Amino acid sequence: MVPWDEAVSPTLMSDADEKPTPRRAIKRVPEQASVYQYEYRGAWVVTAHGSFDMHTVRPLADALKAAVGRHPKVVLDASGVTFADSTFLNLLILNHQTGTLRVVSPSRQVRRLCELTGVDRVLEVRRTVGDAADF
Repeated sequence: MVPWDEAVSPTLMSDADEKPTPRRAIKRVPEQASVYQYEYRGAWVVTAHGSFDMHTVRPLADALKAAVGRHPKVVLDASGVTFADSTFLNLLILNHQTGTLRVVSPSRQVRRLCELTGVDRVLEVRRTVGDAADF
């Protein structure tokens, strides 16, 4: 019987008659985070894609801070967020307290994070950008 870690790990073979050694897992590179912005029916929309944590949240933080400071209606389209941690959550709460922020179509991961922390009872969440812009 083959141990599970040898059965699922690719192996590296040497030229000599040595026992193959399991290849070490390569550290996963975080998905690139991106932020897009546009005006829609009187609301400023910030669209976030990718993974947001303390190392990648800066562009989103800058976009939301500027948007909340300049526009009476700010919408965050979070449908493309694949990962979010407490840094992302803190950013949403801070901007919600500073100005009018609505979150649109949060990804499953973001929705779960908000439910676990109770933030879903504080933030205004809408299904579509159109629904969020009509406030």
